[in-house]
Amino acid sequence: MTTQAQSRPAAASGEFALGGDLPVHRLGYGAMQICGPGVWGDPKDPDEAVRVLRRAVELGITFIDTADSYGPFVSETLIRRALHPYPDDLVIATKAGLTRPGPGDWRTVGRPEYLRQQLELSLRHLGVDRIDLFQLHRIDPKVPLADQIGELALLQQEGKIRHIGVSEVSVAGLKQAGKIADIVSVQNQYNLANRSAEDVLEYAEANNIAFIPWFPMATGELARPGGPLDDLARTDASPSQLALAWLLRRSPVILPIPGTSSVAHLEENTAAATITLTDDEYAALSAVSAPAPANPRGLRSLLPKLSRG
Repeated sequence: MTTQAQSRPAAASGEFALGGDLPVHRLGYGAMQICGPGVWGDPKDPDEAVRVLRRAVELGITFIDTADSYGPFVSETLIRRALHPYPDDLVIATKAGLTRPGPGDWRTVGRPEYLRQQLELSLRHLGVDRIDLFQLHRIDPKVPLADQIGELALLQQEGKIRHIGVSEVSVAGLKQAGKIADIVSVQNQYNLANRSAEDVLEYAEANNIAFIPWFPMATGELARPGGPLDDLARTDASPSQLALAWLLRRSPVILPIPGTSSVAHLEENTAAATITLTDDEYAALSAVSAPAPANPRGLRSLLPKLSRG
């Protein structure tokens, strides 16, 4: 492993240009977990949250994903405290469209005036004049999509948004949004154990749209003690590292954003970018999403050893 890979391992994940003009290292950081319980209020240790964010940049992460609803606004203000003035290569993506009545409570609001208000607040909390990537957190079924995406397009024309993304949409929804504005990213749940958004990923790949999987390490039963992923991880990588390495190999448009409130966990996650999977290793990991076989340990023969690049 080179000195650069050791000091800035996120760079080993490769690069993707959002909208064709905004390059980021593909392995990013999701800033939801730096809030308090229920993604509500301040974290127990704000100083550790600041250390996590600063360490992320040191590790070569150039893409941080947050949202106005994380806290609310706690995540954005911590990002500003930790990293402002921002490095030239750092892209901060945020979202609006979910309001927070209380801990663990998320409600969709897509009224144009609300989205505009939240964009203005995010600009203030992040301390920027323009949001690099502003995403509609959820489509509000009570508001015409043309009004929701249309408002973001207006804000883009005003120079307050550089690129527009959407979250938790179907292929049909993604196509419809793309008729209203240029959509450069889609953020759906997707991981080794849950690939229900496979068709959305395939559409994103065919159209060079960034696919940002949330809960990228939610491997569930696959990682249980004695389970197939746990068994495969007894080589030189943890189950979470395997899950991230698989995502990075799955498609060049995937930008995983694992989140954590711990520096040690952040370093472990980011090291996944240096794991190189062979074709056989990738195939074995792809196979474990099916119901566990009668003898899951038999998969060990398909993954003799993981190598780090």
